[in-house]
Amino acid sequence: MNIDIVCVGTLKERYWKDACGEYAKRLGKYCTLAIREVKEAHTPDSPSPAEALQAKDSEGKAIAKKIKRGSYVVALDVKGRRFSSEGLAEKMQALQLGGASSICFVIGGSAGLSEEVIGSADLRLSFSDMTFPHQMMRVFLLEQVYRSFKIIKNETYHK
Repeated sequence: MNIDIVCVGTLKERYWKDACGEYAKRLGKYCTLAIREVKEAHTPDSPSPAEALQAKDSEGKAIAKKIKRGSYVVALDVKGRRFSSEGLAEKMQALQLGGASSICFVIGGSAGLSEEVIGSADLRLSFSDMTFPHQMMRVFLLEQVYRSFKIIKNETYHK
């Protein structure tokens, strides 16, 4: 299975890079992983609603170009559907058994995802009602995808 993560921004801090690198290494046993970054739009510290919308739209256009045709697209969205770890594993396994060879997870920038990206997603996934930095979400997502593969393969995983 191919797992693509399309995300806004780059990882600047070493601890985020190290954490993502560790999960990417672990995932190599289960899938082909690709992380595709798009440039984060520059906005002021407290953007107006119009500035935030413009940033989301700009990033959304760049995101759309990075999504491979034929992928099952999962947009991370606070208003999306929630799964337990087992539920996410079941969803991923059902997609795989249903013929999906590629799942593309999309992580927006600090302003979130554009309506275009959210509207074109096959699934909107929420991790929480809380908002997290997009760099942290990349680590959370990689960990949950790894956990899903461990569950699917009925392998133990350190808790």
